[in-house]
Amino acid sequence: MDIKQLSKFLVKAKINTYASSGEDGEKILPDGSKEFEFKEKEFRYRDRYFGFIPFIGEEIVWQNEKVVWGMNYYGKVVSEIIPSKQIYQFLQEALKRVTEEKPFRGPNNFKKDDFKYTNEVKETIEKFEGQEIIFYKEQLVYKLNYHGGLVVLK
Repeated sequence: MDIKQLSKFLVKAKINTYASSGEDGEKILPDGSKEFEFKEKEFRYRDRYFGFIPFIGEEIVWQNEKVVWGMNYYGKVVSEIIPSKQIYQFLQEALKRVTEEKPFRGPNNFKKDDFKYTNEVKETIEKFEGQEIIFYKEQLVYKLNYHGGLVVLK
């Protein structure tokens, strides 16, 4: 597995799915889940989730039709001081700033107007866990936990 190639693909996939289109861009599936997909060359990415507040989901990457990487996440808006739509719009802006060094969620820090996004992650793309949070005027309004890593098939 070429980790650099996987990281580059993850950044493209994440920017071209939820970060760009939000809740309006996903496919609604018969089981009630919502899904984003992105393909490029031998890679395929799928982000499938259930719910809205709270929500739970999974991202999977295939290379040549074999699963190679995955991430699970659970998040929710934790305060009603501002509409959830504004929180999620700010989240999309943060997620567009995902980096190849940490291709999990957004950057370590991002600020705009009264919003502040932070993302703390431990380990590397091979095995990791992290948490992203959003503050509005210094008050916590959103939190998401995630973990994942490489997948090796028999």
